[in-house]
Amino acid sequence: MSLLAQFNNVYAIAFVWIALAFLASLISIRIGFSVALIEIVLGAAAGNLFHLGPTDWINFLAGFGSVLLTFLAGAEIDPKSFRRFLLPSLGIGGVGFAVPFAAAWAFAWLVLRWHWQASEICGIALSTTSVAVVYAVLVETGLNQTDLGKLILTACFVCDIGTVGALGILFANYNALLAAFAVATAIVLLLLPRSLRLVLRTLGHATSEPEVKFVFLLLLGLGGLAAAARSEAVLPAYLLGLVAAGVFHEDPRLMGRLRGTAFSFLTPFFFLRAGTLIALPAVVAGIGAIAVLFGVKVAAKFVGVFPTTRLFGLRGKPAWYTTMMMSTGLTFGSISALFGLTHGYIDRRQYSILVTVVVLTAIVPTLVAQLAFQPRITALRWGADEEALVDAEPYQERF
Repeated sequence: MSLLAQFNNVYAIAFVWIALAFLASLISIRIGFSVALIEIVLGAAAGNLFHLGPTDWINFLAGFGSVLLTFLAGAEIDPKSFRRFLLPSLGIGGVGFAVPFAAAWAFAWLVLRWHWQASEICGIALSTTSVAVVYAVLVETGLNQTDLGKLILTACFVCDIGTVGALGILFANYNALLAAFAVATAIVLLLLPRSLRLVLRTLGHATSEPEVKFVFLLLLGLGGLAAAARSEAVLPAYLLGLVAAGVFHEDPRLMGRLRGTAFSFLTPFFFLRAGTLIALPAVVAGIGAIAVLFGVKVAAKFVGVFPTTRLFGLRGKPAWYTTMMMSTGLTFGSISALFGLTHGYIDRRQYSILVTVVVLTAIVPTLVAQLAFQPRITALRWGADEEALVDAEPYQERF
């Protein structure tokens, strides 16, 4: 137990965690890295050097933060872009999930000799693509306004749907509660867009923000059913975000309010908590496994994604850039590893190894993509480079 927890001073505990979140924001702005990545690193430092550990209420805030973050990731997907790039998104995103999942699972099982369920968690955690990292990079570079950026984002969505689906299918307890949870999720998915529009139309953006509370109501309700069924609350959140994406794109103010709540208060607890659970001695002892697992993920992403990008007409830098960005990982990798730890499928040593690999995949592929393969915006918009993906009619006709 941490020193602060022994004093049972909730305000002092909250002060320390928010101070770390504020420091992470300052560092992120200064060096240009994802704030989630900085929060994990600071959480690891505080946990190992000062024995900072989560309390029950921090665990709840962190859990709801992961649910809301997952929902927002789904809501970021532009439905029009997804329909337009449906075939290449399914192809690139599908292999971007399946090949790393199988490779990491097999390596953990056959080479590292992890038990079966720990190997499944390894495969799931290393199959992901970080929507948070990719979206931040694309916005910063302006590529989110090009066909290439839209294609990468929708492919990321497909990849992470595979991750969320695998987590739910492989670790679900198949019983009556799970069936009730599935039925309730299906009903909410059908009714969410229309009901959310009704709330916005009748109540508007009042000071009390009823539209935000309505979203929280649905997420917490399905989260409660998921917990009762011994499943995970993040599983339906991604799908809910997807079906609500059209409403959010129609009403950016709603997205701004939810994003502000998430990133200013809730998600820092999730990423800081994920960092505090990393055991640095385990990282040092497992440095060989970390290096090899990192290589397994990146190599598997390359083997699966790069040939598929060329199959769908990408050449030169856009093909390499897409492959590198699809090799990133952070949010869902951390969520999957933490799911495995909290449910007893992996131990803290294995968790520390997986999260360290996830952090490395958030940094290294991004740097390689930005420094070596970033396409020119002018080429992407006007076809100035024959090897670049052009944002014009000829490309659209390929699909």
